[in-house]
Amino acid sequence: MNLGGGVLARVEQFSAVLAVIAAAATARRLLVIPGGGPFADTVREVERRLPLPDDAAHWMAILGIEQYAHLIATRLPGGVLVDGPSQIAGALQGGQVPVLAPYRWMRAADPLPHSWDVTSDSIAAWIAGAVGARRLVLVKPPGAERGDLVDAYFHRALPDGLAAVTVAADRLDRIDAALRGGVE
Repeated sequence: MNLGGGVLARVEQFSAVLAVIAAAATARRLLVIPGGGPFADTVREVERRLPLPDDAAHWMAILGIEQYAHLIATRLPGGVLVDGPSQIAGALQGGQVPVLAPYRWMRAADPLPHSWDVTSDSIAAWIAGAVGARRLVLVKPPGAERGDLVDAYFHRALPDGLAAVTVAADRLDRIDAALRGGVE
């Protein structure tokens, strides 16, 4: 599942979504792939004032995702920071909820274009495919639920046969259902 960084705009909503994730993780094996949110927005702001090469902006934004991963892992009951497939498997076997800090894995694989057309949406799609997930749940800011809220590259990064569901953070019941396998 991808927990969009925009969910941080409302701290109480962020906490409520984490509680739903923790509850769903008692019944399902979940991997949390963070968005970039305010951490990636900082890179965008710097780039507006001081143009950066696409490569630099790409890797800096992924490092922003790492920062959000640390925040989620410390706030999510049962959450543990992981950085690759073997740690994901170990966390799941240990009954924990892996929260991916993707920089090392993404840097080694380098599977996506270095462009603002690629955000954590496409990263989550690629990672979901790499770990053999059957479903990707994208949690977006409150009020959002349309499929066009994903980045411009998302549908190219999404592997064939992988179901993707977009749910707004203020729809806790739909998040729970999506994480448990319902809601198409």
